[in-house]
Amino acid sequence: MYRVKSELIVDVQPKEVTIALLEDGRLEEVNRDKIEETFAVGNIYLGKVKKVMPSLNAAFVDVGSEKDAFIHYLDLGAGFRKLNSYVTAIRKEKQRKPAMSKFFNMEEVGKEGQISDFLQPGQEILVQVSKEPINTKGPRLTAEISLAGRNIVLIPFADKVMVSSKIQSESERSRLRQLLQSIKPNGFGLIVRTVAEGKRVAELDSELKLLMKRWETSVQRLQQKQAVSLIMEELGRTIGIIRDVFNPTFENIHVNDAEMHNEISAYVELIAPGSKKMVHFYNGELPIFDHFQVTRQMKTGLGRTVGFKNGGYLIIERTEALFSIDVNSGSKKQGADQEENAFNVNMLAAEEIVHQLRLRDIGGIIIIDFIDLDSAEHRQELYKQMCKLMEQDRAKHNVLPLSKFGLMQITRQRVRPAVEMDVREVCPTCMGKGKIQSSLIFTDTLEEKIAAYTQQFGNALTLHIHPFVYAYVNQGLFSSMRRKWKQHYGVRVLPNQQLGLLQYRFADKKGNELSLPDSEQEQHH
Repeated sequence: MYRVKSELIVDVQPKEVTIALLEDGRLEEVNRDKIEETFAVGNIYLGKVKKVMPSLNAAFVDVGSEKDAFIHYLDLGAGFRKLNSYVTAIRKEKQRKPAMSKFFNMEEVGKEGQISDFLQPGQEILVQVSKEPINTKGPRLTAEISLAGRNIVLIPFADKVMVSSKIQSESERSRLRQLLQSIKPNGFGLIVRTVAEGKRVAELDSELKLLMKRWETSVQRLQQKQAVSLIMEELGRTIGIIRDVFNPTFENIHVNDAEMHNEISAYVELIAPGSKKMVHFYNGELPIFDHFQVTRQMKTGLGRTVGFKNGGYLIIERTEALFSIDVNSGSKKQGADQEENAFNVNMLAAEEIVHQLRLRDIGGIIIIDFIDLDSAEHRQELYKQMCKLMEQDRAKHNVLPLSKFGLMQITRQRVRPAVEMDVREVCPTCMGKGKIQSSLIFTDTLEEKIAAYTQQFGNALTLHIHPFVYAYVNQGLFSSMRRKWKQHYGVRVLPNQQLGLLQYRFADKKGNELSLPDSEQEQHH
């Protein structure tokens, strides 16, 4: 049976970490994590209620974000009374810890009710981020606290063991339920994730102990921290992605930062003992994304127009309310049967659409305008194909059949902002200024910059330039400009696909980007 080869490429830069998932060399997911961002999904905060909105049956909570966070009545969860009473007791008892068992018999919160019966302005509340801030909205919160591991999710003040519906074998579901029921602590619920299928008790028990330790640490912080503070930080997004996507088909994880390499190695060894050898530290000359062809795939796959097999293409546009995807057959010559042609193009488009939803992490409402089909059988087959392809998607989703206008509606869970990347390059002649610099003097300009940068920062520098310019300065075996600059200034010159034609970037030996005071470099990238 054919096995997909999965690789994770981690590009660590001073201000952000970009994670690319490749399957058989094809870019499947891109996640960009700005290092200064704090309100990540899974973070737990001790917040303070700012305003209760009875008309919305919701409240706004201060968790330290620029915009107040939002929590709906239904997000309080059935165990809210127990959790809230426990948190209140912990905050009062600074020295000792009240027993959780005192709160087990409290009444559960029903589906029908008013938030004003549970929350008041100024009240402290323990909450978890369920959606990051998106556009003008603050974070979305839940009071159903959960600590996610690779195989299981721990839920304080719940008592059930729930098994993922994707585990289809009834005997395996029963085995996992009984096994975890026997080892779980009293007063905690568990969700068994799909990847736990076939796992042994020792592995599940060690992960449960790890999650319990994280909960105990959170409880200690609750006693010590002031209101409106971070109680528990979710694992870094890189580690979180590895936790969620890691499976036995993973062959390599490449990372270009030594500290992150050690962190990932330690985590992989924890979740899959003996597997840390798959984590590789990349220190090649080329940028890591150029070396693994990620930059090229991002530029071809994340624009407004995306091509697919047989000359067809998609136009993907975003509005405030939804994403629209228009399917076009292109100009390639097709067969005589128009209906059959339209059906074939739509089936190929469906594959690329599902790939794009995952690649860009598009969420919310998605409207797809397929090429019109007259045959009801073809429309049904296209719908079935779309449902089948979407089964591989980890995000919650719902696919509706084609309407009589040939439109298909999909809703897909949006937890983080969609990946948006400007794949256009700055005008290669004017650098966006509207004034042309003679290309003949560009290499002279580069040499002037090299002289200025080496004078300021020393000669252990690397100059990154566009591959076309690199090919030009590399002409001549012994007389090339690249060789001359190396001998005269000690500067190493490398091609970089992420730069525009006349852009350049200087970096020190650790890869940190350099800039001169009053330099025009900011306008170059």
